[in-house]
Amino acid sequence: MFRLMTRNIHYSRRSHVTNARRGKTLLLPMPRAAADELSLQIHLALDAMRRGKGNVSTAQTLCQAMILVGLLADLGYGDVTVEQMRSAETVISEAFDRGRESGVWLLDDDGFMQFALIATMYDEQLRRAPMSAMAEASNRLDRFRQGEPFDARASRQRQ
Repeated sequence: MFRLMTRNIHYSRRSHVTNARRGKTLLLPMPRAAADELSLQIHLALDAMRRGKGNVSTAQTLCQAMILVGLLADLGYGDVTVEQMRSAETVISEAFDRGRESGVWLLDDDGFMQFALIATMYDEQLRRAPMSAMAEASNRLDRFRQGEPFDARASRQRQ
């Protein structure tokens, strides 16, 4: 009689399985808790700027969210127009100028409404875009911060 011997196979130690898991993770949206944490940061910054209680950090948070919304839309996650992005860029630039000059960091009602729409779009993108798209947008933002221009091809897609 043959005796069947079983042996535990540790799939997590196999590189092809690890790579497959990593690949699958990149196809999934961000975990809900992480998405909620990022979303909360944007909404807190937006509220502070609405009440005139913002600072350079809250303005930067809104600016980064605005850029990420545009980048994720370029990747096919969300729908924003060039005009919306230009208008939001003007609003946040004016907030930076006003904040530096007077120490008052705020968004007027119109600016608040524009960034409320951006925050809503960002919430949606955080919940639906796969991690691979989030990583690509984040990498492009990092390259932009280091002085590299945005990919001209992606900018043309929004026009």
